[in-house]
Amino acid sequence: MNGLRITNWIFALILCMPCAAQTEGNNVFGPEHILQVDIDFYSPSYWNELLTEYDGEQNYIPAAITIATEVDTTTLDSVGIRLKGNSSMNHPGNKKPFKVDFNRFISGQAYDLLKKLNFNNGFKDPTFAREKVFLDLCEDAGVLAPRATFAEVRYNGEAWGFYTVVEQIDDQFLDRSIGDDDGMLFKAGSNFGPGSDEASLVYEGPDASDYGDAYELKMNESDDWSDFIGFIEFINTASDEQFENELGNHLDLQAYLRSAALDNLFANLDSYTLSARNYYLYQNTTLGRWQWIKWDCNETFGSYAFGVPGDMTEFDVEFDGGNYDRPLLERILANENLKNAYLAEMCELRELYFNSEYLDSRLDAIQALIQSAVFDDENKMYSNADFTANFDNNLNTGGPGGGGGPGGSLYGLHSLRGRSKRLRGQRGGLHGAGHIRPVRPAAFFSVSKPH
Repeated sequence: MNGLRITNWIFALILCMPCAAQTEGNNVFGPEHILQVDIDFYSPSYWNELLTEYDGEQNYIPAAITIATEVDTTTLDSVGIRLKGNSSMNHPGNKKPFKVDFNRFISGQAYDLLKKLNFNNGFKDPTFAREKVFLDLCEDAGVLAPRATFAEVRYNGEAWGFYTVVEQIDDQFLDRSIGDDDGMLFKAGSNFGPGSDEASLVYEGPDASDYGDAYELKMNESDDWSDFIGFIEFINTASDEQFENELGNHLDLQAYLRSAALDNLFANLDSYTLSARNYYLYQNTTLGRWQWIKWDCNETFGSYAFGVPGDMTEFDVEFDGGNYDRPLLERILANENLKNAYLAEMCELRELYFNSEYLDSRLDAIQALIQSAVFDDENKMYSNADFTANFDNNLNTGGPGGGGGPGGSLYGLHSLRGRSKRLRGQRGGLHGAGHIRPVRPAAFFSVSKPH
């Protein structure tokens, strides 16, 4: 009897012991594999409904979803599905990008502790590798960005295509990546209509209504834009001395410089650098500063270059937006000390990631992982031959245009590494051999919280 009591006591103690906390998305974005995703829409006219909602209110329509990982298979009922995207909706045929909202119709429902997932369709990327490789690189480099993986998707039993699955930027992302989700989260707008404003961080005055077409408040129900507008005002109106000495009180500066340098290095120009979109700004309540988060990186490796002449392998390390107003980047690069700190980040990134040991091995691993699934995708935008060739060689898409658009070149992923050699000859201290790292002005990054 005493032995039974002891056994029961030990069993109860084990049940009460705290388990290791599960991190959001560990199964989805864990060891590299390809998810198997089956979406079963309840309505037989689901496709027309998806298209109608995309052109209208962009409401979700209900469906059941089954997701198989290397760990397990899970089925959830009444999730929300809607089409998404801007230029990627121009993908020929029915293979459109879409978003899954697990708790749209059942409050609190989640998958792998995630509320939403984004499925991107490989638009302007024959290799399907650009976004995944770049986002993995961001994680390795300590740059705030979502995680990515791959999936084969079926709609109502019909093979629909091979997709890149990208983490949602929301409170779960913030809690996982920085441990703070109480602040305001703004998304750089994706407006393409006539009269739309760029999310350029140009100061338009104190009225929040002057910013609503370029930025979207995604979190914090207070709807108070004053801190955000105050940050933009500082960027534009601070004296040169104030900008140099106080920017780090408003912005997680070293992290931003690293993020911006990464965009330049890997020619990720559908970003603040050129298109002035595809980023988030989060007001970290613990740090008391804004943090920069990357988004929508499918056109990295030089696929977006509208208005930028020349070869992307020779893209200027000090490009500040050119003819476009990009006051944050312009003022950083106009300040000698801040520019040197930016170039220091670029030097380190070049040495760590623009080399055969890192970049070529990652590209080879991704190609081996996904090739069979890509070849099985009968709805993809490019051919199997294009998939294989574009890992090494440029692909000309024909017709007029620039960058990766019609008529531009989709740069071979391995060949873009030639940019590293050219960077050594460009101005700004990126020449020479070995692991060059200019001295970073530490004063910019040792900041106090603003009062």
